[in-house]
Amino acid sequence: MKNIASDINEQFLNIDNKFLKTFIHLLTKPEVVINGFIDGTRKKYVNVIQYFAISLTIVGIQVFIMNTFFKEAMELDPNMFGPIANPENQEHNPLKDLKYEDYNNYQSLIYVFSIPFSAISTYLAYLIIGERRFNFTEHIVLNLYYSAEVIIINAIILTALLALGVDFMLLSLLTTLFIFIYFFFVLKRVFNATFMETLASFLLIMMAFIIMFFVITILVFIIGYLIGYYSTAGT
Repeated sequence: MKNIASDINEQFLNIDNKFLKTFIHLLTKPEVVINGFIDGTRKKYVNVIQYFAISLTIVGIQVFIMNTFFKEAMELDPNMFGPIANPENQEHNPLKDLKYEDYNNYQSLIYVFSIPFSAISTYLAYLIIGERRFNFTEHIVLNLYYSAEVIIINAIILTALLALGVDFMLLSLLTTLFIFIYFFFVLKRVFNATFMETLASFLLIMMAFIIMFFVITILVFIIGYLIGYYSTAGT
């Protein structure tokens, strides 16, 4: 407990607040935080693993607040996913009972498992265009810092604006737009590239991530279908 108290005091309560400094600098000059950590400057800002862990703690608080106070605001239109979630034959459809609350409860796990895939996407994209400054581990660092910053900002914005009665779907659209813009900004600053070079990298990354996402989604759908089918057949 003494060590925990000391760490909390060092990271959050002292005059030179490392957490606040990390948060602000990741938002305004991410290359200083990310490139500095990769180059070995690791005392000025919160460690990348610690920062990501803090973001998961914050999103856990966000999930509790949203599920407790804003459950009705998050209810999805049952026709929103059309034939994908509501086909004529619902018997073996793993998406038939899809609810946002189910996704919301597993946000932390989703964020954790998304990091390797986003790191693979950035690594492959920059490998293709010939930018090999960072190895794969360093791309993981980049994506951890970026994801943690996005998680924290989204948690704050979503919770605050839902409390003000802003439509949840509108919020989701705005936060998604922010995620893409901020990601573009991070890539441009970290790799010190021109607008067009960053745009090319960004599009390659999105293409790689979308392909992996669809492959994984199809595999999950197939596995869910088979489990449902054989469970029904067994009974």
